[in-house]
Amino acid sequence: MIAPPLLASDEAQRAAEAALRHVWRASELSRSRTLSAPTGHAQLDSELPDTGWPQSTLVELLLQQAGIGEMHLLRPALAAISKRRRVALIQPPYFPNSAACKFLGLECPNLLWVKAPTTADALWSTEQILRNGSCGAVLLWQTNTRSEALRRLNLAAQTTDTTFWLLRPLSAAADASPASLRIALRPAAGGISVEIIKRRGPHHDAPLFIQLASMPARQRFLEEQNAVLVQRSPSTVTPRVRQAALV
Repeated sequence: MIAPPLLASDEAQRAAEAALRHVWRASELSRSRTLSAPTGHAQLDSELPDTGWPQSTLVELLLQQAGIGEMHLLRPALAAISKRRRVALIQPPYFPNSAACKFLGLECPNLLWVKAPTTADALWSTEQILRNGSCGAVLLWQTNTRSEALRRLNLAAQTTDTTFWLLRPLSAAADASPASLRIALRPAAGGISVEIIKRRGPHHDAPLFIQLASMPARQRFLEEQNAVLVQRSPSTVTPRVRQAALV
């Protein structure tokens, strides 16, 4: 007697389809059903899985230095998100300024600034905001973050539809990270250089140049200039008022 073929149950079939959504060929960009937020830059969208900033995951922006145009790069996505949901800024290097936020197209009533006294408090606050799901976007600035903390934040991001960016120094590019997308940002005349160092898909060889309309086209960004500025800094620490700016 020949046994009838086994038929997969509807539940098992749905589980198999869900698993396949997270599988992609190494030579192809991932095209899952994960929600994404358009970057506002067609050149960058075409190189990202799901054609935008992925939601429900950790996205790392690795900066050569703060203030090179990273906020202008995020401007289209943040402006769209802030129109309907809150945007959380956690430990930014500058005090948020209402005029700068309006220039970036951000809705000030929907901005949440978290000034945590310690790194541990900043990480805890970020995790709670992600798990709560009350914000459409979360930006966290950190310098030294352990891999265990990154894993916790990534798991927390997976529980919600929030777009989560972690901004760290470029030197962290050599460190292991659970982030599904890692992008190195460097200054460039008239815009910003974008190097995709990790994505769900094939390796990206050449950096992208993203033109930023609000960036001065003729200004030169040289590491030597930055070094001179450091050398000219006073040797003694004097009280000063921190400038309010978001670049």
